[in-house]
Amino acid sequence: MKTILNTNPSHTYLRLIGMIVVFLGCIASTFAQTQISGTIIDETGEAIPGVTVVIQGTSQGSVTGIDGSYAFSTSLNGDYILSISFVGYKRILQPVSLGSGSVEQNFQLELDMIGLDEVVVTGVVNPKSKLESSVSVTTLEPKTIAQSAPRTTAEIFRTIPGIKAEASAGDGNTNITVRGVPISAGGSRYLQLQEDGLPVLLYGDIAFSTQDQYVRFDQTIDRVEAIRGGSAATTTSNGPAGIVNFISKTGSTEGGSVGTSFGVNYNSLRTDFEYGSPIGNNTSFHIGGFFRQGEGPRNANHTVNQGGQIKANLTKYFNNGLARVYYKMLNDRTAAYMPMPIQVSGTNSDPTWESVPGFDAVSNGLQTPFFQQNFGLGPDGNARNVDVSDGIHTNTHAVGAYLEFDLPNDWTISNNSRMAFNSGRFVAPFTAQVGTTASIVEPILIANGDTTAAGAVSPYTMNRVANGSTFSDTPNGLIQRIHLFDVELENFNNFMSDTQLKKSFGELGVTFGLFKAYQNIEMSWLWNTYLMEVGEDADLVNVSANGANVTDDGLVNYGVPLWGNCCTGKYNTNYDVTAPYLSASYEVSDELNIDASIRYDNVRVAGMVTPSQQVANFDINGNGTIDAPERSVSRVDNANAKIVNYSYDYVSYSFGANYLLSSDNAVFGRVSQGYVGNGERATWHQGGPYLENGAPKNSLFQAEVGYKKRFNNGGLFVTGFYAKTEEEAGVEATTQRVLSNDYRSYGLEIESNFRFNALDFRSAITYVNAEIVDNDGNTNIGNTPRRQPALQYNLLPSYNFSGGHAIGLSLIGQTKAYAQDNNELIMPGYMIVNAYVAAQLSQGLVFSLNANNLTNTIGITESEEGSITENATNYIRARSIAGRSIVASLNLTF
Repeated sequence: MKTILNTNPSHTYLRLIGMIVVFLGCIASTFAQTQISGTIIDETGEAIPGVTVVIQGTSQGSVTGIDGSYAFSTSLNGDYILSISFVGYKRILQPVSLGSGSVEQNFQLELDMIGLDEVVVTGVVNPKSKLESSVSVTTLEPKTIAQSAPRTTAEIFRTIPGIKAEASAGDGNTNITVRGVPISAGGSRYLQLQEDGLPVLLYGDIAFSTQDQYVRFDQTIDRVEAIRGGSAATTTSNGPAGIVNFISKTGSTEGGSVGTSFGVNYNSLRTDFEYGSPIGNNTSFHIGGFFRQGEGPRNANHTVNQGGQIKANLTKYFNNGLARVYYKMLNDRTAAYMPMPIQVSGTNSDPTWESVPGFDAVSNGLQTPFFQQNFGLGPDGNARNVDVSDGIHTNTHAVGAYLEFDLPNDWTISNNSRMAFNSGRFVAPFTAQVGTTASIVEPILIANGDTTAAGAVSPYTMNRVANGSTFSDTPNGLIQRIHLFDVELENFNNFMSDTQLKKSFGELGVTFGLFKAYQNIEMSWLWNTYLMEVGEDADLVNVSANGANVTDDGLVNYGVPLWGNCCTGKYNTNYDVTAPYLSASYEVSDELNIDASIRYDNVRVAGMVTPSQQVANFDINGNGTIDAPERSVSRVDNANAKIVNYSYDYVSYSFGANYLLSSDNAVFGRVSQGYVGNGERATWHQGGPYLENGAPKNSLFQAEVGYKKRFNNGGLFVTGFYAKTEEEAGVEATTQRVLSNDYRSYGLEIESNFRFNALDFRSAITYVNAEIVDNDGNTNIGNTPRRQPALQYNLLPSYNFSGGHAIGLSLIGQTKAYAQDNNELIMPGYMIVNAYVAAQLSQGLVFSLNANNLTNTIGITESEEGSITENATNYIRARSIAGRSIVASLNLTF
C-alpha cells in the first residue's frame, strides 16, 4: 500500500479548521441547561461592576458589568453554593439548586473594608478567614496597589504595615526588613518572597541575586498577601519575620485586560495583557505578562530597561480536588542604582543633604551613554566584554504544578512544586570614592610609580574618553573612582516542593508536611576599577603621566586594588534542604481556636569557592604591549578552588490563639522561634568558610498580640510586637566585615481602611523601638540599628466619582534614621507624595495618570559613610529614592 502525503496547503488549512470547529462543538455540547443571572448593588443601591460570581468548587462563573448585572450558563445539576466576592465587601455564600430552569439571584453587598472575611492562604497550613486567623496579614488588591503608584515591585512593599523596603535600587537588589529586624546585609534576610506559595529563592540575601530580582508585578497577579511574624517561622524556610506572596489569577471566571503605559516626563513604554476563562469540563486557563523598554525614572539617556514576562496556568477541577500546571518566562533588564555622590553639610546630628552641583540626587544616576562596556577576564580566564547596560539581567524559566485532593475519612493531600532555571547578570557602577581630582588621581599615580625623584607625584594630564577633550575641573570640581560590580549569575536553578497531608479529627485538624528544596548558587565576581566624572551623562576619564597612559579608556585596574583586590572570585555551591513539619489546630469553642506547629530544617551544603589571583604583566587586550592596567591583573584562580562541605540544622516552633469577641472583632496572640541560614555569605571566596559547621544561622524570637475590628464603614488591625534577633551573620561584600550582632525591637502596627460615602481612606502606621544589645566588639551597644526609623507611615485617601472616575493620593514617609550603627550621621525623615487620577472613557476603558514623588523629595535610604566632618561641605556616597516620575496609562478591561 502506498501512502500519499497531501502537501496542498489549502487542504491542510481546511482540515485544521474543520478539526477546530469539531473541537469547539464538543466544548459547546458540554455547556449548560441552566441560566444563572442577577444584579449586584452596594449598600446605597448603586450597581457594582467587577464583582466575581462563581459556583463554589468549580471554574464556572462570571463578573458583573458596569450596570452590576451578571449572567452565565452551567450544565451542573443539584445543590451548589454561589460565591459572591468583591474587594472591600463581605463575601456572600448563597445556596442554589441547578438543573430545573433559570435561576435569578440579586444581591446587596455589605462593606468589609479591611477584608476580615477573606481567607488567608499565605503562611498557614489550615486556611481561615482573617477574622479567625492568629496572624497579622495584609491583602493588597491591584486597585490598591495602583493607588500608591509603584514604579517597581519593591515599591509595592512600602504600603504594607511593618515592612521597611528601601526602594531606591531600581527593580531589584532591594533591602527589605520587618518590625525592626535588622538590615545587616543586602536583600531580605528574614523576609521571604513567594510566588503562589513557594519561595522564589531559598535565601533572601544572596549578594547580587536578591529575591525581588526574580519577581515582577503585572496584571497576572490577583492579589498580594503579606504576613508578618507568626506562623512564617514554621511554614517556610529562611523567612521567620514574614512572607510576601504574589498570588496569580487562574481564569476561574472569564475576563481579561490589556493596557499600555508610557512615561510622561521620562522615556518609558510598557504593555501589559492578561486573559483567563473556563474552557469547559471544569477546566480554566490564564495567560498574561508584560513587555517594556525605556530609560527608567533616572536620566540615563539610553535604554537601560528592556524585557518582559509571560505567565500561564491551566487548572482542572475534579469533584474531590484540582490539578494546576503553570509556566513562567522572565527575561528582563533593569538599571541597578548603587550609592552615588551626594553633598552633606552641617553637623552629624543636624545635617543638610542636597544634590552635588551638576548631579541631581533624585533624577541622575551612574548609568551613562559614555560607559557601556566592561572588558576583562571571564571566570574561565579568557577575555570577555560585557554590556554595562545589562544592569540587573534576570533570565528565568519556571515550570510547576499544584495538586490538591480530598481523600476518604477526612484526609486531604496536596503538593506544590516548581522547578526554576535562573541565570543572568548584575552590572552596576558603584562609587568607591568621590572627591577632588587630586585626592582621587594622585593615589593612583603613586601606586603606578609615577613620582619624581623627590617623591612628589609626576605632572599629569586628564582627558575625557568619549571626545578627547581636556578634563580640568567639572562644575562641581569632583571625580569618582568607580568599582564596577560585574557579576555573572551563572546558575541559580532551584527546585522547591511542599507536600501536605491533612486529617480532620472532629474539631482537631492535623497537618503533616515535608518541604524539600535544592538551590544552586553559582556566580563569578569580575570587578574592575574606572575613573569617571561626576555629573549627568558623565564621561570616563583618562590619565597620562610621564608621556604614558595610566588608564585605558577610563580603566584604572583589572580588579579593585584599593579594596585589596578582594572581589574577583567564584562561588559554586548547592544547598539541599529537607524540612518536615507538623501543625495542629483545635477549635476549642465557636469563639476560640488555637494552633501550634514545629519544623525541623536540615541543610547540607557542598561545592567550591574559588579565590582571586594576581598575575603580573598580562596582555589582556592583545595589543602586544603591557598597558598600565595590565601590570597587575586579578583573575579567578581556578587551580586553587576551596572545598565547601558542611551541614547545619535547627528546630523552629510557633504557637497562636485567636478569640472571636463577636462576628465583627477578635483578639489574637502568638509566639514563635525561627532561624535563617546564610547561604553563600557563610563563606568568602578569598578565604574559605568563615563560619564552622552548625554556626551559619541567625535566630529570631517573636511575640505579638493583636486586635481586629470591623465597623459598618471600615475596619481596623492593631498589633503589638516584640522581636529578638541573634545574628551569626556572614561577610558583607563592600566592607569584607564579618557581621555578628544581637538586636531587640518592640513596637506597634496600626492598619485601617474606612469609607465615608465616596471617600476611601486607607492607612498603615508602624512604630518601632530597636536597639543593638550585643556584638563581638562590644561597640555600639545600646544604639539604634542603622537605617531603622522609629516611625513609618502610609496614608492613602481616594475619592470615587460616579461613572467610574477616581482621584487619590499616597503619602508614604518615615522619621529620621541613623546611617550606621555608630549613631552619628542622621538620615533625615521624609515624605513621598504620590497621586493618581483615573477617568473611565467608556465601559471597561480607563485612562489614568500616576505620579510618583510629586515634590521631587530627596529621601536617603542608606549611606556608606557613618559620619561627616562637621561644619564643612562633605561629598559622600548614599542612595536616595528616585525623583518625580509621571506615567500615563490606557487600560481596557473586558
